[in-house]
Amino acid sequence: MSNVVNKEVSKMKGKQSILFKNPPYIIAASSVAGKKEGEGPFGHLIDTVHEDVLLGKDTWEEAESEFMKEAVEKALSKAELKSEDIRYLLAGDLLGQLIATSFGIAELKIPFFGLFGACSTIGEAMSLGAILIDGNFADKVIAVTSSHFASAEKQFRFPLGYGNQRPYSASWTVTGSGGVVLSNQKGKKIEGATIRIRGITVGKIVDYGIKDTMNMGAAMAPAACDTIKVHLSDMGIEPTYYDKIITGDLGYVGSDILIDLLKEENIDISKNHMDCGKEIFDQESQDTHAGGSGCACAAITFASYVIKQLQDRKWKRVLLLPTGSLHSKVSYNEGNTMPGIAHGVVIEAEG
Repeated sequence: MSNVVNKEVSKMKGKQSILFKNPPYIIAASSVAGKKEGEGPFGHLIDTVHEDVLLGKDTWEEAESEFMKEAVEKALSKAELKSEDIRYLLAGDLLGQLIATSFGIAELKIPFFGLFGACSTIGEAMSLGAILIDGNFADKVIAVTSSHFASAEKQFRFPLGYGNQRPYSASWTVTGSGGVVLSNQKGKKIEGATIRIRGITVGKIVDYGIKDTMNMGAAMAPAACDTIKVHLSDMGIEPTYYDKIITGDLGYVGSDILIDLLKEENIDISKNHMDCGKEIFDQESQDTHAGGSGCACAAITFASYVIKQLQDRKWKRVLLLPTGSLHSKVSYNEGNTMPGIAHGVVIEAEG
């Protein structure tokens, strides 16, 4: 695929994909998380872990805003850049009207695109950021997302004080924020391999009629299946082309559904599939039922664990596929279904 990038006249590939002529560099990645995430398998790789997930604020929403602000500032510091060096900031969260994002990044004074793809938003942000850089519309952008267990529970299910029981199909919203700095040039301070976004596959909305907010993995798995199938066809490759195909937050239930759906299409990713929702928490000791979810799930996992595997050259090439359930508290309470979406981002290590 790397050789094809330089030879193609058109950047469009197949039905839904793009191969970049000038693939942007990922020059920094940052992760900020809460106590529970810090106790998980990737805790030692997360940049900052906060014991107090309220961060001294009055509300959970204000705390989530602070997580995102800190993630952006950490990413800038690691890239040795200032706010004024960034052309655009692409960001989003799960809260109504993106309030965690808008209040969190306001004082940074960076031109801003607010995005909503539910838990797939980091994939959407990285994809659009890569398009801006490859098209010479920007030289440096930041893609960042956040979520918070308490703010998400309050909005989508019940306030924590209600004490409701969670079924085993339910996931646990990740608290924190993760982001990346994309650039048209290599960074000043890069450890290990150089990381670039080679291409993307933009997902379609797929709706299998799921209505259970306590089983979001089932709602998102069909969209992940569709994007993977289209991606492989567009690029003319097999699943083994990638060291890892990494979904965002299908969790244990959704991951099993995804494997089964793809096998029906004669596609087998069982040997190289990884799901951020399954990996960010320890299933046995942390009691998160179906695993992790939320905008921060894929963002933190990528910014802490996945990018290190690429930098250390343990993996050469991954397909990052953040997944999202496009429902709201209004649509759910009105009896509507939970459409899913998944965006694929091809990330490669060089050198």
